[in-house]
Amino acid sequence: MTSQLFSPISLRELTLPNRIVISPMCQYSAVDGNALDWHVVHLNHLALSGAGLLMIEGTAVNSEGRITFNDLGLYSDENEKALGKVLKIARKYSGSTAIGLQLAHSGRKGSAHVPWEGGKPLLLSEGAWDIMAPSPIPRDPAWPTPKEMALSQINKLKEDYVNSTVRADRLGIDLLELHVAHGYLLHTFTSPISNHRNDQYGGSFENRMRLPLEIATAIRAVWPADKPMGARITGSDWMPGGLEVEDAIKFASLLKSAGLDYVCVSSGGIIPITNMPTDVNYQISLAEQIKKEVDILVQAVGLITNPKQAEEIIASGKADMVAIARAFLDNPRWVWHAAEKLGATISYPPQYLRARPDLWRGYWLK
Repeated sequence: MTSQLFSPISLRELTLPNRIVISPMCQYSAVDGNALDWHVVHLNHLALSGAGLLMIEGTAVNSEGRITFNDLGLYSDENEKALGKVLKIARKYSGSTAIGLQLAHSGRKGSAHVPWEGGKPLLLSEGAWDIMAPSPIPRDPAWPTPKEMALSQINKLKEDYVNSTVRADRLGIDLLELHVAHGYLLHTFTSPISNHRNDQYGGSFENRMRLPLEIATAIRAVWPADKPMGARITGSDWMPGGLEVEDAIKFASLLKSAGLDYVCVSSGGIIPITNMPTDVNYQISLAEQIKKEVDILVQAVGLITNPKQAEEIIASGKADMVAIARAFLDNPRWVWHAAEKLGATISYPPQYLRARPDLWRGYWLK
């Protein structure tokens, strides 16, 4: 039987050879938003993986939108030039793997140390900057209170997203994704947990979704019509009074109307600790419910670790694509081994052909 995981899928004029997406993973290894040698190593070995789509990490649309001083950005000429150097190398060897980019703003999760240094908020003596949110509500008592965004700042934010989108197109990025999850700025606008505004950007469902929808519309207008665009959204806040899957269904429909081609359904993150489960496939039902209700491509993400699991998600119609993160850090050749287990045929870089199962006896001796 033909593997559904390894069947092609088209998003506008972009056809992916399979349904496997390498999820955007922050590397905290940039300087002033500029990609460095680590990004050459990281993105290029993943570009050899055979995945249908490789997503560049969440990329800040302005300097205040970084999570840490070491976050990748696309808000200056220097950022664009540095990432362009990395992409030039990656494209030489990526074969049929498309390269996408996720645009993000950290919001009240910004101005922090890198995770391996504890991830706690920076002190003023360490260069902390003012963090922003829809309302002056901290993530928890250990985090500083963000400043409520003024309308002028909201308008400037929309311009920043548009400018970063233009830069991404100049870089030849194949697909663009808007980050509206994980407790970052746009998620905090959508969630009633973090948004207590009483203007046009707060209160009702329509008002809370207004900013991400305005940004989606604005960047779709400057992003080429033949290139796909999507959003990572929140399927549930896993908290009483927070976003639920019914909200995600309505939001996905509105994003479709704004010209987006897919949603990647994640969850949680609005505060550090929620009631979010951590079982295998814990988010898949959220993706499945959205796919049943909305005429939009759906990407599932979250603890997808093995090929048979990923195949079942696609073959059963729960989602159209799967996004995989840490499993690729553990095994950058995940796609090759998945193809072998599922009976699919994929191309190898010629330099690595000698490791193909039919050419290497050692494969069967492992």
